[in-house]
Amino acid sequence: MSKTTFTGALRRAGERDPDIAVVTCALTGVLANRKQNAGIPYTPAEIADEAKRAYDAGASVVHIHARNDDGSPTFNPAVFAKIKEEVQSRCPILLNFSTGTIMDDVSEQTTIIRESRPAIAALNMGTMNYSKYSRARKAFDFDMIFPNTYGKIIKLLTAMNEAGVKPELECFDSGHTNGVWPLLEMGLLKPPLQFSFIVNVLGGIPGTVESLQLQTKIARDLPGSPAFEWEVIGISHGHWRMMAAALALGGNVRTGLEDHLYLPNGEMAKSNGELVEVLVRMVRDTGRRPATVDEAREILALRRDGEGSDT
Repeated sequence: MSKTTFTGALRRAGERDPDIAVVTCALTGVLANRKQNAGIPYTPAEIADEAKRAYDAGASVVHIHARNDDGSPTFNPAVFAKIKEEVQSRCPILLNFSTGTIMDDVSEQTTIIRESRPAIAALNMGTMNYSKYSRARKAFDFDMIFPNTYGKIIKLLTAMNEAGVKPELECFDSGHTNGVWPLLEMGLLKPPLQFSFIVNVLGGIPGTVESLQLQTKIARDLPGSPAFEWEVIGISHGHWRMMAAALALGGNVRTGLEDHLYLPNGEMAKSNGELVEVLVRMVRDTGRRPATVDEAREILALRRDGEGSDT
């Protein structure tokens, strides 16, 4: 199969080399803590140090949740601004800021988008049960609803559009992907789209090759056949298998201590850089190569100054 045929079978994202994969690193997340892994960063300086390790290992994008100094989550716009300052003082990696919250009020998130203007901002695309179950205890570790109504999505998306920030469409299930079409019809989303298909979260789609094939087919069949890029986010068990599946299917990939704490051999990762080193090796072992920051900016249709999107 030629490169053109191979790429066209999975996405319509214009002219781009299918051998290049964008590698993202999710540095800290919102739930994991240092009792689980001592390498999880909390402060802006620690997050920036981890971003530099990820960049040096071959990542071109970092996905960031902010923490207070004690490790608790925060959406304080000043903390995000400090994180941006610290990261940019160390390396030119592209910033992807989280906006995910269980609250209906997204005023802090829209302030972050408008004031910090990261290159990318994550946009959760649907409501779901968000739970973690312990088979050993036959009980739930946590069990909650993650609400993402269209009203909430539109507030965040409007802020992104006004600030020139690229929305990363986080889809935990097939309905989240299919549910993009009204936003396209309203003109709030414009191709090329950037999808992240999250797998293996209870309440969402399972971590299988068939899940990725379904999600990419739904994206490909959206009205107007919009151009798009996609990556897989493999949570916890099966993380590395899902990285391999996405690379074989032509997708982009994400690792990091938010998603998984262990190296493929079962050892606890000491840093985000260690995880990225493994993933970059996997990229190369599949005959592809990691995108540079400039290449990632081009592939994901970000503004040339790295501070927003062309759309």
